[in-house]
Amino acid sequence: MGPTALDRFADAFLNPVVTARYLPAILKGVVVTIEVAAAVIVTGLALGLALAVLRSFRIRPLNVAIVVAVDILRALPPLVLILIVYFGLPNAGLTIPSFAVLWLVLSLVLAAFAEEIFWAGILSVRAGQWEAARSTGLGFGGTLAYVVLPQAIRIAVPPLTNRTIAITKNTALGSVIGVGEILNQATTAQSFSGNATPLTLGALAYLVLFIPVVALGRWIEHRFRWNRA
Repeated sequence: MGPTALDRFADAFLNPVVTARYLPAILKGVVVTIEVAAAVIVTGLALGLALAVLRSFRIRPLNVAIVVAVDILRALPPLVLILIVYFGLPNAGLTIPSFAVLWLVLSLVLAAFAEEIFWAGILSVRAGQWEAARSTGLGFGGTLAYVVLPQAIRIAVPPLTNRTIAITKNTALGSVIGVGEILNQATTAQSFSGNATPLTLGALAYLVLFIPVVALGRWIEHRFRWNRA
């Protein structure tokens, strides 16, 4: 009696020999994915907040430049930006490592969305809050820093959480430029082994990595939804 369909499925997607051989590579990819995601979150959110603060000063040429740059970054698919930076800049004499390209592009994309979210939060603060703070002697910068931004950031947290999770999952795009993250390690192992087990391991790694992040995002959304300033 030959192998059953279940046996063939298990051999193709859950082969223990292939698992033992390539699991270390997948785990190495998990570390790289975490490193990229952490760097993107810190840089993207900080830059997005900084751009929203700059818009608050309402310097027209600067605001126009910010809006144009943000709209371009939000309109273009991240993969297109990655390919342009990675393959285009060397033609201009500037070569950037693939890890840095992935970090830079995803940080800029997250910053573009974060800027709009923070800006919406700033605009949602009532004018009376500005006036009350200014009446106490605070200048524009003090009012923005101590009164408006704390409220705007709390309001921005729920939509920002979803956008941050969506952007960090795009670390898988690093596989197209050779960044050794999860998908790159899984597809490389699959091509060498001729078996789909590494792809299964990669999918499980993404689940283990991002399910807690999604759960944390849901908790943050719930926490701030009912405790807005």
